[in-house]
Amino acid sequence: MTNALVVIPTYNEIENIERLVRNIFALQRAFDILVVDDGSPDGTAKKIMELQDVYGDRLFIIEREKKLGLGTAYIAGFKWALDKDYEYIFEMDADFSHNPNDLIRLYNACAKNQADVAIGSRYVTGVNVVNWPMGRVLLSWGASKYVRLVTGMNIHDTTAGFICYKKEVLKAINLDKIRFVGYAFQIEMKYKAYIKKFAIVEIPVVFTDRTKGQSKMSKGIISEAVFGVIRLRLNHLFKGKK
Repeated sequence: MTNALVVIPTYNEIENIERLVRNIFALQRAFDILVVDDGSPDGTAKKIMELQDVYGDRLFIIEREKKLGLGTAYIAGFKWALDKDYEYIFEMDADFSHNPNDLIRLYNACAKNQADVAIGSRYVTGVNVVNWPMGRVLLSWGASKYVRLVTGMNIHDTTAGFICYKKEVLKAINLDKIRFVGYAFQIEMKYKAYIKKFAIVEIPVVFTDRTKGQSKMSKGIISEAVFGVIRLRLNHLFKGKK
């Protein structure tokens, strides 16, 4: 067991998951991995269990019966990590949009440079996105600008899903009261850390869109993010007045 755990939600990621696991375990710095699989019919969970024979007590899995949403998968993973007393807990996509090599940079930001939350940011040094159509780039970049305006957070990539949290951050956030399950989950987690005054830094990364498997983006996820941000801000303002 190491002091760092990478939580990876999966749904039908059989084309990516084995290569990702092997790449993470090949890094010079040791990380454990927890896969939270939402009943993938393509055999993703079975592949992880096969790999457990190779990687022993460094690879773990939570199997859920059906697709329950990105946010709930991460919450399950975070609670598992806190129960096991990991010091550094990571979010990461399964589709190679996040470069495994950047895990070390996020780790160092928290373990060596006093950050409480380190975000792998697509927008802190411009727009570092590969293989997205211009419309999606503008939507994502504009969403982050919108979130900054509404919430007041000084974060360039508010919807990023490549993050390192110190365990103290996750303990301070009431995970049972996180409301959102889609990409608004990413915004809500950052906002909760922000209002509790944790030190948040952005580490520039290059985001490369998946080349295998299918994207999980939907109109419902986008709508949740747009309207959820306003709700987050209003809830905080009204609490402050009570």
